[in-house]
Amino acid sequence: MRWTFVIAYYNEEAYLAATLASLAAQILRPFRLVLVDNGSTDASPTIARAFASEGIELVHLSEPRPGKIVALERAMPAITTEFVAFGDADTVYPPHYLATAQVALDADPRVVAAMATDVPSDPVKAHRKRRHNQLVSRLWPKQTHTGGFGQTFRTAALVTAGGYAERHWPYVLMDHEVMQRVVQQGRVVYPYDLWCVPSDRRGDRRRVRWTLAERLLYHFTPAAAKDWYFYRFLGPRLARRKLGHLNLREKTWEGEISPSPRRGGGGTAV
Repeated sequence: MRWTFVIAYYNEEAYLAATLASLAAQILRPFRLVLVDNGSTDASPTIARAFASEGIELVHLSEPRPGKIVALERAMPAITTEFVAFGDADTVYPPHYLATAQVALDADPRVVAAMATDVPSDPVKAHRKRRHNQLVSRLWPKQTHTGGFGQTFRTAALVTAGGYAERHWPYVLMDHEVMQRVVQQGRVVYPYDLWCVPSDRRGDRRRVRWTLAERLLYHFTPAAAKDWYFYRFLGPRLARRKLGHLNLREKTWEGEISPSPRRGGGGTAV
């Protein structure tokens, strides 16, 4: 067994079953699936524990402390395989997802991460988005262009980098910060055929994102100065704006509209 797939969930009963079904359809198996309940109060834990599929070794964990970063940190000791994928509980992964990531990681031992593109349902727009990620990753190879829904790693590199841990980064944009540590271990690639379909529901991102100026500075800060950018510049700014990782638990769309059908595309890397 070469793969572990990690999903932390919090009140995802409307989406979790479809996500798990997409993992059950993976052509690459066996693999370990680590599901971390982060204090759900809905039917999500029941859905998770009812799931079973041949060739998938299930590990159910519980992290009562609120926050995705602590839930992922809880999962780190369960990652003992060569490769690890992190996904979101409201995202569909095509059957070839793990197989495509494995090909990319096996092709070159210097590759420490293979990152997926979030795509819309329209084939033309999906092609454009995948090509865009390939292009920008060549222009800026030492930064991330994918959110936490689509990260796959060589486990040794992730562990050497410190993994997901609150002590490293207690703010939003944790998927970007962890990549700042991982890219120092080797190359990161964006295979054209590595993609996934996040749900379309996160319309209000004000409480979980950076400003346009901060984002532009991220892109244009030289790789050698990226530590300064995160730990001396961005971190203190996010702290002053109270943009801690607990903001990621806020489901601002609830109470306004019912969960929209999964149409292929809304989630984007912030």
